[in-house]
Amino acid sequence: PWASYKSTISCEQAFTEGDHMSKTVMALDQGTTSSRTILFRDTGEVIASAGVSLECRYPQSGWVEQHPEEIWSSQQQTITEVLAKAGMTMADVTAVGITNQRESTIAWHRETGESLGPAINWQCRRTTNFCEKLKQEGFDKVLRRKTGLVTDPYFSGTKLHWILQNNAEARKLADSGKLCFGTVDSWLIWKLTGGRVHAIDISNASRTLVFNIETCTWDDEILARFGIPRETLPEVKPSSGVIAEVDSLLFGGSAPIAGIAGDQQAALFGQACFQPGMVKNTYGTGCFLMLNTGSERITSEHGLLTTIAWQLGDTVTYALEGAVFIAGALIQWLRDGLELFEDAAQTEALATAVADSGGVYIVPAFVGLGAPHWDPYARGTIVGLTRDTNRNHIVRAALEAIAFQSAEVLRSMASDTGQSLSALRIDGGASANNFLCQFQADLLGLPVTRPQVIETTAMGAAFLAGLATGVWRDQEQIQTLWQEDRTFTPQLERNVADARLAEWGRAVERAKGWIPSTNL
Repeated sequence: PWASYKSTISCEQAFTEGDHMSKTVMALDQGTTSSRTILFRDTGEVIASAGVSLECRYPQSGWVEQHPEEIWSSQQQTITEVLAKAGMTMADVTAVGITNQRESTIAWHRETGESLGPAINWQCRRTTNFCEKLKQEGFDKVLRRKTGLVTDPYFSGTKLHWILQNNAEARKLADSGKLCFGTVDSWLIWKLTGGRVHAIDISNASRTLVFNIETCTWDDEILARFGIPRETLPEVKPSSGVIAEVDSLLFGGSAPIAGIAGDQQAALFGQACFQPGMVKNTYGTGCFLMLNTGSERITSEHGLLTTIAWQLGDTVTYALEGAVFIAGALIQWLRDGLELFEDAAQTEALATAVADSGGVYIVPAFVGLGAPHWDPYARGTIVGLTRDTNRNHIVRAALEAIAFQSAEVLRSMASDTGQSLSALRIDGGASANNFLCQFQADLLGLPVTRPQVIETTAMGAAFLAGLATGVWRDQEQIQTLWQEDRTFTPQLERNVADARLAEWGRAVERAKGWIPSTNL
């Protein structure tokens, strides 16, 4: 909901600066609330960008859906618009990178390319009962060991199981070998190539709950338990490498699709967190902290996920991740649901208009709690209200809730690795909010650094595509393109920050287990 922090440079400036003809990389950034396309120069600067809002639908409590054709048409629209802004065709693009909302699940007809019902969004809780059954069987231990993930409705595999159980057409097509399953990157690749390529990158595959992150293959034991035919699944590809060509009939020419990563992995790459121990937080619809662990697969004792960050050549890089389901979505709710303000950019002034939150805490468990709690039965809670509470206190408590959730995850990361983290790199729309950034630094007791260009998710996809096509030589060259905008240093006394975190913990306990399992 926040406006972009860094202005886009003009197309004329982009192509006349310097003594060389720059190469251009296109990044498709397909998110939960919008589809965007950004053109980057080889200097890392933005040439042009375009975005279209995208809606979620909520057919019943805990269910979240999107329309697959709207996902594609909105992305198609932004590609067309950004090429027009730059006065280019697809033939002028050196490479295309894709980054996407992860875990959201789409099934479609292999022969016609038509989607079979809605995309089941990553936030959807409809598979909670199946997850509980898996836990009762003890199969959650198998999933944890092989996939690095917890057994939760968040992930794609249980959504596909649901589709096969509840969509008769999908079941029939699966039995006849005519069903395609994919996450959003797979859907976009299929559409961009005119249905010629059914592929997924390894970072997105690692979020499906049916991919073995040790062998780096679809896992037959898990597929059998979920009733998913292997032939419905896309071919797994490295994150950087030419895998297909954009259909030349779509955008006046062709270009190689050469970089793909799930949005959080792309942001980690875009933040140049290439060394083990480097960590970033993306403030988007949710909040996602990711820690580079290099070649080591660290099993969390604190509810974090072991996942694949990316694959370059034959080298796989792993990460620890903590997923906070609701962050920017909380601000959207205050704006659109409660109508407390008209623009998310107003929240900083509203929050700083009061000295503190007045004892108010908001736990935004609209779709349950993610890391480190993993409670699908939690629901949103506001505690500490008094007659003196006003709009400013509510807004401040909402921004603080984003930081509290992130602080919980970062503490868990430090415990799992046995190492004190030295700094946090941040990105995403909400990182433009200085109050949030400062409060985050205060809670963590760590410097929090915002880059000059906060489009790091799209930039990560562009970097991956550019590496594969010679736009950038190596990661060392990419590192030089990352530039700091501002670093926020802790100003709150440690005992005060710890007391606030303890109060937050009390509020979370009141949100847990709010609804009975029969309601999901």
